[in-house]
Amino acid sequence: MLNTKLESEAFALLKDKIQLIQQNDHAIYLVGPIQLPINLDGETTVFQWYCWLNFDEITEDYENMIEKLSSANLAEYQQSSVLVYGDFAHAEEALIRMHSICHTGDIFGSKRCDCGFQLKESMKKIREHGTGALFYLANHEGRGIGLFSKAMAYVLQENGYDTVEANESLGYVNDARDYEDAISVLRTLRSKPVTLITNNPMKVDALENAGLQLSGRTPLWGDRSEYNKKYLDTKVIKSGHLREDGKCSND
Repeated sequence: MLNTKLESEAFALLKDKIQLIQQNDHAIYLVGPIQLPINLDGETTVFQWYCWLNFDEITEDYENMIEKLSSANLAEYQQSSVLVYGDFAHAEEALIRMHSICHTGDIFGSKRCDCGFQLKESMKKIREHGTGALFYLANHEGRGIGLFSKAMAYVLQENGYDTVEANESLGYVNDARDYEDAISVLRTLRSKPVTLITNNPMKVDALENAGLQLSGRTPLWGDRSEYNKKYLDTKVIKSGHLREDGKCSND
């Protein structure tokens, strides 16, 4: 059962950040502005980020609209893909990365997270290794909550919430990602063992529980800054990500 007080506080922070843009037959809901530190040519420039959502229902009852979004699974309106390098099907050793789409980090270069770094670094590791695949999972935005809900979560984070608290206050679980489709594609492309590039033991478990053979795990830490320190610490403390030394936070 979610904390009612926390939910009330979350809506109080969000209501002035959402506005309705009414169209003839639908609504556009705009959330923002949200500070987004962007890496441009080696220098950090802070932009103001807005996200909009097309929605059939036209209403200014934002609280009710937000409640509906937690069960609408908006992230499913995108498609996933995979980048394959080298002789992925037959090589004895291959690296793979299950990378969740991060619109802000991958595209804009946001420093609120480490996703853009992980994306580029994974591609470099795969290239240097000679064989591998990067799965780009588009329905995983914001750990499965979708871009618009992620924008609302950012509003909460700017007001003291950590990543887990923000997602849960909006009616989501900490991590709603599912790897079933990606695993099915991986099985189609390769039958031999793979080494997974990740800090997240849930990804390791997902592959092992599906019966896939793992030959190892490669950690992927880096790009720590004042902007994502709390985000990275929360990954270890609350989401169970393995530290650089390969240990859990409670080891």
